[in-house]
Amino acid sequence: MSGSSSDNLSRQKMQQLLAAVGSAPAGGSPPADVSEYNWHEPHCFTREQLSKLDDFTKGLCKTIAAKFAALCPGDFSVNIDSTTQHFADKLFGECSDSNENDYYLAFGNSPDQPCGLIGIPAQTALGWATQLLGDTEQEKDTNRDLSQLEESLLLDAATAIIDAICEVRTACDFQPTGTLARRLQLLDLQGTEELCKVTFTVEKTGSDKTQAYLLMLCEAMEPVVGRAGQGASGASAKDISKALRGHLEQMSVFVTARLATTELTLRELMSLCPSDILLLDRKTAEPIELVIEGRPIFGGLLAKSSGKYAVVIAQDHRCVLSPLQTPESPHGTGRNTNSNKNS
Repeated sequence: MSGSSSDNLSRQKMQQLLAAVGSAPAGGSPPADVSEYNWHEPHCFTREQLSKLDDFTKGLCKTIAAKFAALCPGDFSVNIDSTTQHFADKLFGECSDSNENDYYLAFGNSPDQPCGLIGIPAQTALGWATQLLGDTEQEKDTNRDLSQLEESLLLDAATAIIDAICEVRTACDFQPTGTLARRLQLLDLQGTEELCKVTFTVEKTGSDKTQAYLLMLCEAMEPVVGRAGQGASGASAKDISKALRGHLEQMSVFVTARLATTELTLRELMSLCPSDILLLDRKTAEPIELVIEGRPIFGGLLAKSSGKYAVVIAQDHRCVLSPLQTPESPHGTGRNTNSNKNS
């Protein structure tokens, strides 16, 4: 999304982030100003790339305005409304739910490999066609389909936007890969691809504002935003891994000492009273279990130390259980009553 990015972490920023959670040495840098991260949206571009994208869109606005003035005499102004990033399946799903019937013109470096498209809402399409025909009155029936002549003029306008992209970034060599269509799936995407959407407003003096958008695969925008690279001050992958591991090793983990289990009927449970003796399913000489997140990690013997319960580690279950195994009670399953002590 505009305004947020996934930049490479510099050593200074890593120290600031660790300081924010209490793992940096005293006297370090103040906590970093961190924005909320939305995992449901892609973050393809670095801060440097987002800056280049902003420069590109500013130049694109001026060039589109000039292209439209050449097609239709008059003064045009073009402004960017938003620059956002989307996953293809989510974006297409939102468009399907909205029942919008926009006009689309796909483009790319070759006819069989489109990498982007120009999206023109139906109301915008009618407004542009009316202006290109020289009509001064705004069309009242905004739901009607365009005539063949109007579609031809709209194709010229959409092509002018593609030409503007190539003029602003000479490294781009985009051409229309077909004609106007009324379906979004022109890019033949699988759903997990990441797309950049640039929404802009076009206004001709004396006419209403109209809105359209540029939709392009993020991976195909290298001629626009440049190649992602690590700055001179960026930390190496080894440094980042070491810092993160050092922080994780300081995290607290809740450990439960599981003495034993037993199974009771509801009648037996309701009849329990103080001073009753509840027999458990483990002998006094058998080791108890140390459990983390429901997984037995160690076996040990119950003991005392400084007047408190303690556990002497006697067995290591980590080499027995694989990461995908679900630990089960050695005495079968059923409704269990745990006697727990925390260590």
